[in-house]
Amino acid sequence: MELRHFLYFIAVAEELHFGRAAARLQMTQPPLSKQIQQFEEEIGVPLFKRNKRHVELTTAGQLFLPEARQIIAQVNQAVDTAQRADRGEFGRLVIGFVGSATYDILPQIIREYRRKFPHVSIRLHELSTPDQVNALIGERIDVGLLHPPVSSSFIDSIPIKRGFAALSLPKNHPLAKKEHIYIEDLQDIPFILVSRDIWPGLYDEFLSLFQSVGFTPRIVQEATEYQMVVGLVSAGIGIGVVPATAEKLFNLEVVYRQIDNYPLTAILSLAYLKKNTNPALKQFVSLTKRIRIDE
Repeated sequence: MELRHFLYFIAVAEELHFGRAAARLQMTQPPLSKQIQQFEEEIGVPLFKRNKRHVELTTAGQLFLPEARQIIAQVNQAVDTAQRADRGEFGRLVIGFVGSATYDILPQIIREYRRKFPHVSIRLHELSTPDQVNALIGERIDVGLLHPPVSSSFIDSIPIKRGFAALSLPKNHPLAKKEHIYIEDLQDIPFILVSRDIWPGLYDEFLSLFQSVGFTPRIVQEATEYQMVVGLVSAGIGIGVVPATAEKLFNLEVVYRQIDNYPLTAILSLAYLKKNTNPALKQFVSLTKRIRIDE
């Protein structure tokens, strides 16, 4: 029993004429009559009463017709589902992200992705950059939003947001009252940074900035995320270096300032395992490339 037999039966049942059914199916009448006869023999019951001038359904044929239509509809639905899944319109996507992405581009990406692909199940996990790299290689997440650089040759990464970093200062700090903060003002100031393991790009750029003017910054504390940096700044432990979007944390004890003439960059990248064939991932990467914004 083949799917085409159901299509042949439905055509004859709807036309009640072998000639018209054959034309509809783009075949000749004799092969169609033979296929229907074989189908009836396989089922074990006659589906049509027919003579040279008249064709009608038997009682079995009348009851069989809606079932046959349902089978064809289910097959078409299954094919459509498979095709849509292959296009990334169905399925599951697991996304890792660093905390700073929450106040940056992540909400915009997720909102737009859910609008375009409402049938894809999304799982979100806040993870540090090293944890995301491990999770990508271990295939526990499909895609990550993290801080570059990513050294693994198994992973592709694309910068999707180029912003700036800022100094975070206690609101009562003397430098917070200055209109301009110069690099020379920061000599011997205690600093709090997100550790190099977590955010190597910003950490190295910060060190290079100070070394370019001839002194080394006094780093008194390293943190695992920039929210922790802001908390330690508000406690008076030192001055922090965080993405400018940290201002959205609304900590009333902390203010944010740029270093005059020495901008620090804060880059967010999208990363994924090169061998990942999840169609939903392909759509996510394509969408993210389209909506990324540069500050």
